[in-house]
Amino acid sequence: MPSLDFETEKQEFLDYYNENHGLLDGAKNSFIALLNSLIRGSSIVALSKIEGRVKDKDECVKKFSRKYRTALETEGNEYKIIDHITDLIGLRVVCLYEDDIKKIKELLCEHFDVIDIADKIAQIENTENSFGYKGLHLDLKLNGQRRPLPEYSQYVDFSFEVQIRTIIQDSWSVLDHKIKYKKSIPNNLKRRINSLAALFEVADREFREIRNATEESIRVEDLSQEQLSQETDQIEVEGVNPKFTFSPLNAFSFLKIANHFFNDFKFEPHKVDGFTEEIVLLKPNITRGKFNFYMRENISTVKKYKEYFENNYSGDTLNPYTVIRHCLYLGDKDIFSTLLTNEASSTFERWLAARVGTISEA
Repeated sequence: MPSLDFETEKQEFLDYYNENHGLLDGAKNSFIALLNSLIRGSSIVALSKIEGRVKDKDECVKKFSRKYRTALETEGNEYKIIDHITDLIGLRVVCLYEDDIKKIKELLCEHFDVIDIADKIAQIENTENSFGYKGLHLDLKLNGQRRPLPEYSQYVDFSFEVQIRTIIQDSWSVLDHKIKYKKSIPNNLKRRINSLAALFEVADREFREIRNATEESIRVEDLSQEQLSQETDQIEVEGVNPKFTFSPLNAFSFLKIANHFFNDFKFEPHKVDGFTEEIVLLKPNITRGKFNFYMRENISTVKKYKEYFENNYSGDTLNPYTVIRHCLYLGDKDIFSTLLTNEASSTFERWLAARVGTISEA
């Protein structure tokens, strides 16, 4: 029964905590697995991490005393400490971009019963000169669809808090908690803290804008195969149509062309960046049409060499990047000679010579 006796209620809470800690930890792990499945399975956002913890029992008592005890006892409202600890089980979802937070919120609200929402983003943004920790807190419980499921039968009475943050917000929160005595430090230090918080806020916004600009660049390079073929066909007759626009090769057009020739291979962005830079350094004026021309003209020959190589050199394979290197080398051996090692180019040249000899005999 609730009471106004703090020591009694404190002991009752500690007893509850000790008796149920294993169950609380199991609930935490189950909720983490569920959120992972829901968010990653939806493919709506890219996540950095999902983690959780069961709040330390002494921290729970301190939080209750700090936030609720005085008001409850002053007003004569009897209490149970457990009823006021909404983050006994706490989960943290860390995403990449600030506009992902709303998408995650909508998904979770669809799949759980919502007890409360604390929008710390709005609280900060609605003040004129305040900066600091931003994030969205949801207090949730399993909804009517999941409560009857046997895997959740032990956890139906547990609520849990989900904090949704970007990587930047999460970083600031960690650092912010390490700054001691924030309310007591001199004003000049407070101003420096606010300035630092503002820089984190700018970084969050700029990462989002860079992502949007990158996606727009990818969209611009999402030309049709007909357009790409037209550019490629013009390569050998550039002088005939001086008004024709030739677009320089970049990572986005490289990816468009490479995906056409290797549609079952996943090209990783950082490798695409580095490889494209390597190509452009060797041939600064290379266009996407010219690159496509090298691939279109030589891919058939290089695929035959790939089959020969993998049949005769046990354990060695030519991945798509290596195939592209051979296509470029075959397209212009003077410019792209360094794309292959001496051993690789010698092996390729011997095969080419033997192939020419075989064709001549035929």
